Amino acid sequence: MTIHQQLFINGTWRTPAGPGLIDVESASTQQTIGRVPEGGAADIDAAAEAAEHAFHSWSETTVEERAGWLDKIGNALEARASDIARTIAEEVGSPITMATSIQAGLPTLVTKSYAKLIRETALEETIGNSLIVREPVGVVGAITPWNYPLHQIMAKVAPALAAGCTVVLKPSELAPLNAFILAEICESIQLPAGVLNVVTGYGPVVGEAIATHPLIDMVSFTGSLRAGRRVMSLAAYTVKKVTLELGGKSANVILDDAPFEKAVGIGVKNAMLNSGQTCSAWTRMVVPRDRQEEAIGIAVKTAASLKPGDPLDPNTRLGPLISGAQRGRVEGYIESAKREGALLVTGGHRPSEFTHGYYVEPTIFANVASQMTIAQEEVFGPVLSILPYDSEEEAIAIANDTIYGLAGGVWSADADRALRVARRIRAGQVDINGGRYNPLAPFGGYKQSGIGRELGRFGLDEYLQVKSLAR
Repeated sequence: MTIHQQLFINGTWRTPAGPGLIDVESASTQQTIGRVPEGGAADIDAAAEAAEHAFHSWSETTVEERAGWLDKIGNALEARASDIARTIAEEVGSPITMATSIQAGLPTLVTKSYAKLIRETALEETIGNSLIVREPVGVVGAITPWNYPLHQIMAKVAPALAAGCTVVLKPSELAPLNAFILAEICESIQLPAGVLNVVTGYGPVVGEAIATHPLIDMVSFTGSLRAGRRVMSLAAYTVKKVTLELGGKSANVILDDAPFEKAVGIGVKNAMLNSGQTCSAWTRMVVPRDRQEEAIGIAVKTAASLKPGDPLDPNTRLGPLISGAQRGRVEGYIESAKREGALLVTGGHRPSEFTHGYYVEPTIFANVASQMTIAQEEVFGPVLSILPYDSEEEAIAIANDTIYGLAGGVWSADADRALRVARRIRAGQVDINGGRYNPLAPFGGYKQSGIGRELGRFGLDEYLQVKSLAR
């Protein structure tokens, strides 16, 4: 068991204001695998003061100095990749192969990308008689989720540090152990005190203290729509800049001329990635009505290959859900889909072979109508809905028929047709014919999927503000 009794504030390990500890549970065994401090408002005060003090010197460092620190963090993350992967596999339940390549690999890639990007970014330009400069926003409060915990941390911390900001980080209390690895790294490389501060605790206490704190200039939040609304409303009192990456209900639009075997198979795996606990997952598969049975057959066959297992087994492709509460939520959506008339074609139960762990079988519903709850609300579990359509126009309408607009996919044998349809989908990123993930492309949503962008230069821009100096 890993027990952390102190918080990382101002470059040192500090005893929290209160004595409480939060148990961290294994998603697969339901055993307590660690404990972290239950921070409070007083700890955020200390962290914000440290970050505000550090900001004055950190913001004056050169671009090369900040890039050098990011290189050090990136190299240290890479050196501890196996520790990170195993930790997240245990906390979240991500299969170890996926945890190694994504949960540990992406944070390293993102961190190093910002070391390179800040070196290449022009922070000054002349327009007419004015010198336009881009300066760091200030102290950033970063509130991060549990599903891709360290990736979401570094998608905020790396660009913030590159821009010259300092950070107060609140990781999810469900998967906080990986954040302490980052804190240990910052201590080991002697990152200047106060540049990154880590305070664990519960959202209604620590998260809300960040959102309202007068020394914090910006809040970057990733999580649920409900919590994002709360953060935004609280931040309004001090008129902070707010970026939000919230939920999704992404559509995978498979046109009538698409390579069906490939489009459906990849679509199912996308929906089930990380046991469906992915905000950008293609959880709605939109298929031609006269080919729905074909799609069902391929989807069921693909789902059968995603047998749930121990996340530490290299052969496992589908792990458990994060918690009992999350499993209960997913099972509630499965029952509502049945009540509303969707056709359950596979899954829908807890695997009988597991006596422990929050497992749900890969589940697929067909004959789903757009107005059904399962087609409108984010399930965040291994559940796919197949929605039939009769025309291209209807397929586009179904794709856009949601309050969300985070991601999506379009498949067609005609690349120009696929691009034309993708342009009409109101989402922040749409993959065409299985386009590869690009960590330098902007990530973020339309509508109630959020405000702002992460990753690449667009992510860096969020942590910079513009000043004009007329001459």
